[in-house]
Amino acid sequence: MKRTKLLGLALGILALPACSKHSMAPSTGQVAANWSSSAQYASWSNGGYTIYNDVWGSGAGPQVIWANSYSNWGVWSEQPNTSGVKSFPNSTKTVGVALSSLTSCTSSFNVTPPGTGSYESTYDIWDSNNAYEIMLWMNWTGSVGPISYTYNSSGQPTPVATNVNVGGHTWNVYKGSNGSNAVFSFLCTSQTNSGTVDIRAILNWIKSQGWFGSITLGKVQFGFEITSSPSGLNFDCNSYSVSYGG
Repeated sequence: MKRTKLLGLALGILALPACSKHSMAPSTGQVAANWSSSAQYASWSNGGYTIYNDVWGSGAGPQVIWANSYSNWGVWSEQPNTSGVKSFPNSTKTVGVALSSLTSCTSSFNVTPPGTGSYESTYDIWDSNNAYEIMLWMNWTGSVGPISYTYNSSGQPTPVATNVNVGGHTWNVYKGSNGSNAVFSFLCTSQTNSGTVDIRAILNWIKSQGWFGSITLGKVQFGFEITSSPSGLNFDCNSYSVSYGG
């Protein structure tokens, strides 16, 4: 989880409503799930991964997370139609290998997101010191945008590089800061709900730009960064895995 998210937990600044006025329509995977929870910071460890509910944003509504395994999980989330990220339910794999010693690191995913709301299906990748955050937006919809140092006259974020072909996909790349750490956002030009990403190649490309030096790959997270999902929407991760060597 992000340090800003952990700070919110430590200060106790967010409380979820006791119940929702809408009834939950469970997804297929949720019906017979091995684990589920409506707790704000619920977590479940399985197969060397940890799944987090991670409802951390201001003004957040209720969210129920379920999982059959680290690879197959999802949430029902009811977030108001306001700006700002409300939650980042995700599955996390801790790597802990120096980039210079990393011989490979790839990840595959397959999701079924809703057709409405505002969110992105994204990787959130961290170095071991939480100084650098690399987000790989695989698909998104609604009123969302990457963190950026610069914006155009229309208020839209300005990429620092376009049509970068690396890691098995083509991206528009943005640089910025959330106030606690540097953020590099890679937005896939051909949005997709499934695929494989060469994470090591992306990290080495960032290093080749001089944006960071010798780092250790810490956590590889994948999930849904949800801004709004009025009346409640289902976000399903059908499969997710991380493989690495080093």
